[in-house]
Amino acid sequence: MSEKTKMTYREAMRAAMREAMRSDPRVFLMGEDVGRYGGAFAVSLGLLEEFGPERIRDTPLSESTFTGAGIGAALGGMRPIVEIMTVNFSLLALDQILNNAATLRHMSGGQFSVPLVVRMATGGGRQLAAQHSHSLEGWYAHIPGIKVLAPATVSDARWMLAASLADPDPVFIFEHATLYPVEGEVDESAGPCDISRAAVRREGRDVTLITYGGSLGKTLQAAELLEPEGILAEVIDLRALRPLDAETFLNSVTRTHRACVIDEGWRTGSFAAEISAQIMERAFDELDAPVARVCSEEVPMPYAKHMEEAALPQTDKIVSAVKSMF
Repeated sequence: MSEKTKMTYREAMRAAMREAMRSDPRVFLMGEDVGRYGGAFAVSLGLLEEFGPERIRDTPLSESTFTGAGIGAALGGMRPIVEIMTVNFSLLALDQILNNAATLRHMSGGQFSVPLVVRMATGGGRQLAAQHSHSLEGWYAHIPGIKVLAPATVSDARWMLAASLADPDPVFIFEHATLYPVEGEVDESAGPCDISRAAVRREGRDVTLITYGGSLGKTLQAAELLEPEGILAEVIDLRALRPLDAETFLNSVTRTHRACVIDEGWRTGSFAAEISAQIMERAFDELDAPVARVCSEEVPMPYAKHMEEAALPQTDKIVSAVKSMF
C-alpha cells in the first residue's frame, strides 16, 4: 500500500540524500557551504549534524578542484555527490567534467568507471541577473559519457538520486532553483525511478508540448488555458536530456500532428533545436505544421523583474505559439 507524503522539492532532495547516506557508507556530499550553512538553497540543512564533517564536506571556492576530487573519489570506490552551487559556476569545472569524468571509461577501455553524481541549481526567474540565471543543461546534454537529468516534480526530486548513485557513469542533476519551495506529494514506497524515460504529464490529442525542469509548470498551465479554446494539449516532461527518450515524444507527435518545444535555454543552438531536428528527421510526414519553439530571449538575463519575465518563456507565450499553429 502506497504512503503519500507532502513535502517541498528541497525536502525531497534532502530526504533522498539522507536515505542514500544511511544506506551506503560510501556516499558523501561535498561542495560550497553544504555543511555548516546548510547549502545555498537549504537542501543539505541538518545533514552535517547527522553525518558529521567526514561525509558532509565544505569545500573551498574552487569548482575545478572539488569536482576533480569527486572524480578521484569515485575512481577510488566511493559514491560522491558533488554540489555545485549554481550552473554558471560549473563552467569553472568544465575541464574536469568534459576531459575526465565523461571520458575515463572510454579512454581506459572500460577498466575504470566514474560513479559520480553532480547536483546544481539552474535557471532564471529569481532576479539574480546575468551571472546566476543560466539554463545550460542543454550544453551538458551535448557531451557523450554522462547522463543529464532535470527533475521537474517533487517526486522526481525524491527518487532520481538513488538511481543516479547506482549508475556506474557520471550523472548530472539540474535542479531548477524556482522549484525548491514547490510542494508536492511523494509516494514513499515508490523507490528509484527509471532515469532514462520521459513522462506524459497530461494527455491530449491536438498538439504535443515538450518541455522539462522549471518550464513544466508553465507548460501545464498553458495546456489548461488552451482547453477552453478547443485545443487539447499533450504535455511531455523529458526528465532526462541525455539519454534522450525520443520515442515518447515521437509517439505523441504521431498522434497529435503538431509539436511545440518549451526550453529555457537561448533559442540559437538550444536543446529545443535538437528536439525539433529529431521530430523533423523521424516524424516529418506526421506534421501538420512546422515545429514551434518557445525559448528565452537572446540577451544576458536582466535584473529588473518585468524585464526578466519578458526574457523567459511564459505561459502566455506558449499559448500564443500553439494558437499560431492552428
